[in-house]
Amino acid sequence: MVAATRVFAARMAGLPVFGPDGESIGRVRDVVAGLSIGRRPPRVLGAVVELPTRRRIFVPMLRVTRIEPNAVTLATGSVNLRKFHQRPNELLVLGQLLDARVGVDPAGTPAVLVDVAMEQTRTRDWQLSKLAVRERTGRLGRWGPTRVLAWDQVSGLGFAEVTGRPQGVQQLLAVFDTMRAVDVASTLHDLPSKRRYEVAEALDDERLADVVEELPEEDQKDLLSHLDDERAADVLEAMNPDDAADLLAELSEVDKNRLLGLMAPEESAPVKRLLSYSSDTAGGLMTPEPVVVEPDATIAEALALVRNPDLPVALASLVFVCRPPSATPTGRYLGCVHIQRLLREPPSTLVAGALDTDLASLSAQAPLTEVTRYFAAYNLVCGPVLDDEEHLIGAVTVDDVLDHLLPEGWRESGLPDAEPNPPPNREPR
Repeated sequence: MVAATRVFAARMAGLPVFGPDGESIGRVRDVVAGLSIGRRPPRVLGAVVELPTRRRIFVPMLRVTRIEPNAVTLATGSVNLRKFHQRPNELLVLGQLLDARVGVDPAGTPAVLVDVAMEQTRTRDWQLSKLAVRERTGRLGRWGPTRVLAWDQVSGLGFAEVTGRPQGVQQLLAVFDTMRAVDVASTLHDLPSKRRYEVAEALDDERLADVVEELPEEDQKDLLSHLDDERAADVLEAMNPDDAADLLAELSEVDKNRLLGLMAPEESAPVKRLLSYSSDTAGGLMTPEPVVVEPDATIAEALALVRNPDLPVALASLVFVCRPPSATPTGRYLGCVHIQRLLREPPSTLVAGALDTDLASLSAQAPLTEVTRYFAAYNLVCGPVLDDEEHLIGAVTVDDVLDHLLPEGWRESGLPDAEPNPPPNREPR
């Protein structure tokens, strides 16, 4: 396949990056360009590549040998693992240029930037040579067809103009549609505050809730404080109750009580229960929405519940069987059924016949150390939490435990890199 010499930046988002021998390195998350003088096309400095560990690094364009429709190939598999930090003289093409409001010369007709083409020069450098724009046409201000223009035919692309004006998010959201919530969160974390707020305001409540759950604590609080109170309460309602409780616990009592008061009672009730426990106990770690069935439910009915694609994988590993009511706190806890057992039993049989009644449970006051030993001893990814009257009040999953065992700030730094001693500085540009 012939390598491209002109590539539209939006099509690079998410492309896998390989070394010369086919070894997988990561995925492209953005393109970095330097500021230009006057109306000259900016030079492309490199790409932001996300490693499998979620760390984002900078790869210079001189390391890129081929850009194909389905992959980017580097000249070497050895890359600098230093975490990417945007410098003052740099622009993120996907994060900061797409959806910018510009003018088309000579009349300065209002337009929006929908994509940017990178082109390789004779010196093997890459530059942002072409701009795909849509102009506003007619008295009603409708958008016209997309036009591809040279860089110097478009005005309003100075650094101060791009970073200071309100900016649309349609093209960036289109890129995010193909990404997991955790990857969107990593991208938002790296964006300037202005751009981060614009994206947050455009995301729907469910999607924003998924993304907020994956953000570092400081970013969570910053975004929540930026939203108006009604929208913040809606996002908290859409979050998993345990994640919402963790976030609210970091706010002042005044802010916490105000937002809880704006939430629907049925949504705030489980969050308030979680807030009554210390954050380093099973009660503070648990989710109050495990998979619960009554003893007369069939195996088929239990399997239908765990097939829910929105159910976290760890929660889907156990189905808890309780007397009515099924919502937590439930009636008397009878036992649980492991997903492997569900898959082995005839669909028409009752879950009561497949119960594991010997698995130990956790008390709400169990400290983190006890919860950790529990998971290690029983080789589980999910475990029941009971009150003193043997009612199921929630379930702790292994990801809840890991969140509290990992060092503070692990979301910002990502996971440990494969190479223990990365070079101290980024390569010169």
